[in-house]
Amino acid sequence: MKQFSAEILNEYGPFHGAEQIHGVTFDGERVWFASGDKLNAIDPDSGKPVDSLSVPAQAGTAFDGHHIFQIADSQIQKVDPKTGEVLGTIPAPDGCSGLAWTEGSLWVGQYQACKIHQLDPQTGKVLRSIESNRHVTGVTWIDSELWHATWDGDDNEIRQIDPQTGDVLKSIAMPHGVGISGLEADGRSRFFCGGGQSGKLRVVRCPD
Repeated sequence: MKQFSAEILNEYGPFHGAEQIHGVTFDGERVWFASGDKLNAIDPDSGKPVDSLSVPAQAGTAFDGHHIFQIADSQIQKVDPKTGEVLGTIPAPDGCSGLAWTEGSLWVGQYQACKIHQLDPQTGKVLRSIESNRHVTGVTWIDSELWHATWDGDDNEIRQIDPQTGDVLKSIAMPHGVGISGLEADGRSRFFCGGGQSGKLRVVRCPD
């Protein structure tokens, strides 16, 4: 396993009207984050707020290229990012945390159970599961690489895991006491990390 220390490039927030940051996603231009009763969009380079949608948003957030998927209580909502209209819902596993999209599937972190599930986005059916040995919060993909964040005490990390076995391949250690609620990658250079009750969004460099 390769180990790194997190290089924090920027720290944005707290944001007005957003006491907590939950799920995080990136639509190619804007970073969206869930703050309980709405989805908020910011410019990824400046941290300046640029949009918001009044949508229940208590946990993970994902973007499929057209729509935002947002965990709200026991369901996952499919949201039109232009209007905020909820176009449909599917059931969510208990205790959901992070959410990601890749190749036609949703990937859901299950915090207390220390698992990541692949879901059918039409039905919510669990297609397969991966076990972790730490509490799972945010989940994201970089091409074929599966990454997840942890918030489990004061020593937390961003991990690349083998999507077949769950083995940890790389670990990026966050500063002591800094946890991660939501996690999203912009492709190859940056992770966007929700800071939970701190109300902050941190930008962490992806390792080469």
